[in-house]
Amino acid sequence: MKRVALYSQSAPAAAPPPRLADRPVEAAQAAPAATAPAAAWRRLAARYDRPLLLLAGALLMGLAVLALQRSGPASRVLKQADIDKAVLHTLGSKVLPSPAAKAAQAVAPAVVRVRGVAPGERGDADLDEGVGSGVVIVDTGVILTNLHVVSGAEKVVVEFHDGHESDAVVISVKPEHDLAVLQAKSLPDDLLPATLRSTSDLQPGDQVVAVGFPFGIGPSVSAGVISGLAREFRSPEGKRTLTNLIQFDAAANPGNSGGPLVTMDGEVVGIVTAILNPGRERTFIGIGFAVPIENAAAGAGMHPF
Repeated sequence: MKRVALYSQSAPAAAPPPRLADRPVEAAQAAPAATAPAAAWRRLAARYDRPLLLLAGALLMGLAVLALQRSGPASRVLKQADIDKAVLHTLGSKVLPSPAAKAAQAVAPAVVRVRGVAPGERGDADLDEGVGSGVVIVDTGVILTNLHVVSGAEKVVVEFHDGHESDAVVISVKPEHDLAVLQAKSLPDDLLPATLRSTSDLQPGDQVVAVGFPFGIGPSVSAGVISGLAREFRSPEGKRTLTNLIQFDAAANPGNSGGPLVTMDGEVVGIVTAILNPGRERTFIGIGFAVPIENAAAGAGMHPF
């Protein structure tokens, strides 16, 4: 059977070849040998044309990818100037929380409102005898506050950060530091105690915030600095002298008593206990006092430092 060619080529017309008898014997014998390799390559190409085309296409594609990679931009080396520029751009385009805001947020879950109440008569609602602040120091519901906040109260109620309310009992007192330790009878879910920090490295000028319930409003935050250390305070009534106090100028008013004094790291270094006012008004004029947390924690039977 005649084989059909896959590819055909047209060649220009030529004069008919001389007859074999007209050619020398040597030329007639050499012609088949000269054309044999070309014929063999043509037969090979006709047989393996598709694989050869695929191979050629893959080779061309690889060469094109290599050319693109070499012609692309070189990777950039990150320099310190680039990092500084990016940081400045971020600082200029985004509003970051202040140190005082971050400190307040860190301690907020541990701050409680403390109320001394008198049971109402004949089914009436309980009456608040005093409102102060406190701070949770153990996740079992152990709370530090001021003794004068709960002294004389028939009943003590604490309100946690999430609104949960619980009765509480006084389990320990330290009158020399105006401190009382409370135990809440019921707890909210996932109660987070405050982190306590030694006062040994405090210095005048260090920034602090006071968190509590001034005049029952809150939780409220005020910011200031440590004004002095190892201060002494005598109550206006002259009943008690407190020593080794932290002096600070973050605003504090009645209701702040028992609340935490907090560093910019959100760690409690003291319990707010008093404000100095030469007059009879119980308002802040710029001088507040806090009991160092070492004394406060000792009142709870723990000394973490």
